[in-house]
Amino acid sequence: MKQSVLDLQNNITDVLGSDVVASNIEFDELTIELASSTAFSAFQTLKDKLGFEQLIDLCGIDYLDFGQANWETMTAVNSGFSRGVFDFDQENTDSALEMERRFAVVYHLLSIEHNLRVRVKIYPESTTMPIVDSVIEIWRCADWFEREAFDLFGILFNGHPDLRRILTDYGFIGHPLRKDFPLTGHVEMRYDAEKGRVIYEPVSIENRVNVPRVIRKQAPEHV
Repeated sequence: MKQSVLDLQNNITDVLGSDVVASNIEFDELTIELASSTAFSAFQTLKDKLGFEQLIDLCGIDYLDFGQANWETMTAVNSGFSRGVFDFDQENTDSALEMERRFAVVYHLLSIEHNLRVRVKIYPESTTMPIVDSVIEIWRCADWFEREAFDLFGILFNGHPDLRRILTDYGFIGHPLRKDFPLTGHVEMRYDAEKGRVIYEPVSIENRVNVPRVIRKQAPEHV
């Protein structure tokens, strides 16, 4: 008989103890948070003692501006839009570097034997240089997943044997899925027939809104 999600939550909490920072169940799915300092040993326990032998996915998250609406209401009446076209200024960038729990690494684990799944979150202790331990020694398939999270979010994985970019160019600057990365990028590239190679040039794309202008009514304040 398949174990219930609530039983799984209690079982993981009992086995991992204080390593579990938080856990919650939503939509019949269990999510737990682990402390980055003890996450590696907790992952080993999840595999060896609880049967989560398969890492399904690993990805990064940037929680900068999490929960903010994509569109302002009547407060943006002069323009009709706000974040439809958006680039962080220097002041916002500096505050973003100081934001606590901005980045997270999310792991989706599967127990084939018990037909159970669990989602695990880890928040790196530092925002300026987010680092977590690599889990390649536990699940070999984490190799390219971790390289992707490094490439797109700038999250470092301590102990990874070959942490290189995997989706962007070798000379790419920045991490394109960070919320403070310019929508137009830093440079553009093209093939130059005369030089016989790819060259980099300043961005020529205008930063503009390509969605309809929308002004939504301001929600009434609760008395």
